[in-house]
Amino acid sequence: MSAPNLPSICLRPLLLLVLFATVIFPMTVAAATPHPHVIAYGKSMTVKLFLGPEEDTSTTIRVRALLVDGKVREFVTGDAHEVTERLFVVRRAYRLNNNLPQDEIKLPNWVWERGGWLLVDRLTGHVSQVALVEFDPFYSQATWFRDYAAYCGVSDNGEKLSAVVMQLGRKKPVLRKDLGRTQQAPEPDSECAPPSWEKKPTRVSFHPKHSGAQTFSIFGHAWDAAPGSDDE
Repeated sequence: MSAPNLPSICLRPLLLLVLFATVIFPMTVAAATPHPHVIAYGKSMTVKLFLGPEEDTSTTIRVRALLVDGKVREFVTGDAHEVTERLFVVRRAYRLNNNLPQDEIKLPNWVWERGGWLLVDRLTGHVSQVALVEFDPFYSQATWFRDYAAYCGVSDNGEKLSAVVMQLGRKKPVLRKDLGRTQQAPEPDSECAPPSWEKKPTRVSFHPKHSGAQTFSIFGHAWDAAPGSDDE
């Protein structure tokens, strides 16, 4: 009986390894590579925003669809803020059914409302809500700088006004300072003018419409009353 062909037997595991490296490994890498997503907006349209307890007056806002890979994920209003080349934030708008249980007409009576802010990831196509402490969709106006959002927050009972600065990725505010009592006016955005930012050094000023302006310096995750502030 002839001896086995040792060289060919020893080469078989090597050939299998080469086959795995040239075929299986590239497939694994391709599967792990994030699929590029297309983020776009739909056509802008003007809708009514009803005001007051009786909803007997209205104003108009412009909304548009937020599309991910050609599919509607949310509706948004206002301008987006670019946080990084990958991430941006934009304010949400949505429709709410305004029918009462006893209404005879069962078809939904849709009314438009403004919501909070959305964080959009261009790489993954993920859209998520931004957690903003005491952000009131009716009264709060957020002004963004880098990954910070500054706005006048309203307490849960609607009576207290606060200066708030939130940073993306953090659950607790970088700044939260009492600004007095709210006026609870029926007009939207009526408690504060939009906060204004400065840089070098980083400072933010809040402008309550029924009290003096207050300015704060932001140091990373900390804050301090800035020179010249009413809170100095």
